[in-house]
Amino acid sequence: MVLPDVIHTLWTLPPGDADFSRRIRMLKSVFSRSVPAPQDVGAQRLRPGEKGLWQRRFWEHAIRDSDDLAAHRHMILCAPVQAGLVNRPEQWPHSSIHRAIARGTYVPDQRVGAAYRPVRVGRRTPVPYGIAAQ
Repeated sequence: MVLPDVIHTLWTLPPGDADFSRRIRMLKSVFSRSVPAPQDVGAQRLRPGEKGLWQRRFWEHAIRDSDDLAAHRHMILCAPVQAGLVNRPEQWPHSSIHRAIARGTYVPDQRVGAAYRPVRVGRRTPVPYGIAAQ
C-alpha cells in the first residue's frame, strides 16, 4: 500500500532470514531513484546519499497467527480510507487490493455507507469483515 506519506507492506521472508533492514533499505533506494527530490527538504537535514523522501526508521511486526494476519491486512487495505484519501478501499489505485479482489481473497463491503473503521490489532482480534478465508 503506497500512500502519500507512508508505505505499508506484508512480507514473507525465507526461512532463517529476518533481514528486514536490508530489504527496506533496498526498497527505499530503488523507489527514491525513480522520483525527483522534494523541494522542501534542506540539504543540511540530509545525510550523504539521502533525498529526504523517507524517515530513517521503520516499524516491523512479526505476524503471530491467522487472526493477526487478517487484522493487519485489513488495516493496510483500509489505510487510504483512514487517511481520508478515498471513501472505499478499492478506490485507491496504489494498492494490492485490486489483485486481492480479482483473486477472490478480498470481498468489498457492498453495504451503502459501509464504515471502514480502524481495526484493533492484537491477540484476540476477530477476523474483520471483507477478508476471505485463506
